[in-house]
Amino acid sequence: MSEKWKNWHATHAAELTTGQRIADGVATTMGSWTFIIVQSIILAVWIVLNLIAWMQHWDPYPFILLNLALSFQAAYAAPFIMISQNRQADRDRHQAEEDYRTNVEAERRIEELQKSLAQLEVNKLDRILELLEGRTPARSPS
Repeated sequence: MSEKWKNWHATHAAELTTGQRIADGVATTMGSWTFIIVQSIILAVWIVLNLIAWMQHWDPYPFILLNLALSFQAAYAAPFIMISQNRQADRDRHQAEEDYRTNVEAERRIEELQKSLAQLEVNKLDRILELLEGRTPARSPS
């Protein structure tokens, strides 16, 4: 990776606000297998403890408190995830613009190189023709 991109990514990361960092952290955490597994275990334990009545039923079937807790979690998670996705879309758009500029510059340089190579080839052919024309034949045909 070029130094320019390393600097751009470092600068971009340094410019993130606290809210953007939190949104990215929440989105990263909630989008992980660890989160899914831990949440699944918690939900399974919650349901089992309320079904077998090993402990006091704090949320009997149909688990209205559990439903409320999951709705509350989703209501707060969705905006964090959307903030993170919007910021990522902005970052991707900026990176696409930088890629476009890089491609245009590379195309310009390649065209210059092609012109230079074509000019070198023309110069070389001219030189060969000069050498051939300047040569006198050993015998002239009669």
